Amino acid sequence: MRQGEAVFVDSGAWIALALSRDPLHARAREQWESLQSAAAKLHTSVPVIVETFTFLDRNAARNVALAWKESIDRLSGLKVHVCDLRDLERAWDYFRRTDLHRLSAVDATSFAIMKRAEIRIAYTFDHHFTVVGFRAVG
Repeated sequence: MRQGEAVFVDSGAWIALALSRDPLHARAREQWESLQSAAAKLHTSVPVIVETFTFLDRNAARNVALAWKESIDRLSGLKVHVCDLRDLERAWDYFRRTDLHRLSAVDATSFAIMKRAEIRIAYTFDHHFTVVGFRAVG
């Protein structure tokens, strides 16, 4: 990865970072440190934040979810993208693809947002990102 490259952070990466018991936690921490060393420009979206918070709240505890949200609020330079109606309309096209089994609506909106923002790299553990042509780190 080049210095200062844009990287979209997916829910799975946020969750693995937040939960030390997550099987991908060590790998997530290592990749996070690599992103920090490369001065990656971090991006995420409102749907990803809502999905991550909900997962942490339901599968860990409310205080864990709140601590995670406060930690991303303190990240300098994190750009949070809104999902507008145009993104939602483009997201539906991904559900028409036969090669995207068990795709989530949040992932589909992430793809649309990443294309709009011209972000080519995703910090994710989800194979769907590579299927649609993004480069995954994680």
